[in-house]
Amino acid sequence: MHYRAEIDGLRALAVLPVILHHAGLPGLPGGFVGVDIFFVISGYLITSIIAAELQAGTFTYRHFYERRIRRILPALALVLAVSCPLAWALMLPADLAEFAGSILAVQVFASNFFFAQQADYFATSSQMKPLLHTWSLAIEEQFYLVFPPLLVLAMRVSLLRPTIITMLAVLAAASLSLCLAWAASRPDLAFYSPATRAWELLAGAICALAAAPRSGETRNILAAAGLALITIALLTFDAGAG
Repeated sequence: MHYRAEIDGLRALAVLPVILHHAGLPGLPGGFVGVDIFFVISGYLITSIIAAELQAGTFTYRHFYERRIRRILPALALVLAVSCPLAWALMLPADLAEFAGSILAVQVFASNFFFAQQADYFATSSQMKPLLHTWSLAIEEQFYLVFPPLLVLAMRVSLLRPTIITMLAVLAAASLSLCLAWAASRPDLAFYSPATRAWELLAGAICALAAAPRSGETRNILAAAGLALITIALLTFDAGAG
């Protein structure tokens, strides 16, 4: 898959609102939507890469996971190297013990489950959880473990793309339905569970498989429409509503 500059631009558009939202910037109540955008991008890229390499006959699991490791682990190691001495110097014993637990969870890409268990009234403030942001990384890694083998199997048994897209749409609908059901009864699981986040990654996967050549004018119209929808979400969504 060749370099896509617009994808990097969309990544920046996803990350920046999250940073500004957590910084308390007024007028951006839906900044948290950047995380959802990033999940869709991840699903799109992973599916595009796998599909292209399968078509070219160059796909191997070793190469796929080696690239994931090289992309993720160096940055994660830097975050841990900076966070650990600061936590040791600044945290109270109870907070430090919880931080140690989060380190163990990060090592096995299960921090989303760890932080879901901490989501109660008496839990430590999110500002005192340096590794809280790794919950989204954990969900991506869990997706990388489950989805590629399923997609590879589907494509190698020569299922037609429309059939694969239909299957993914059914899974996405089930995931979204579960997310909506748990949003009222178990908001912690609705937020942190891979089962309730899968629909976002699958939405990107569906876009990758359904993509078709379009004229420059059509691409520009679709890009403008997508940017408008993202802007509306950033400016109008409210984490405290409902």
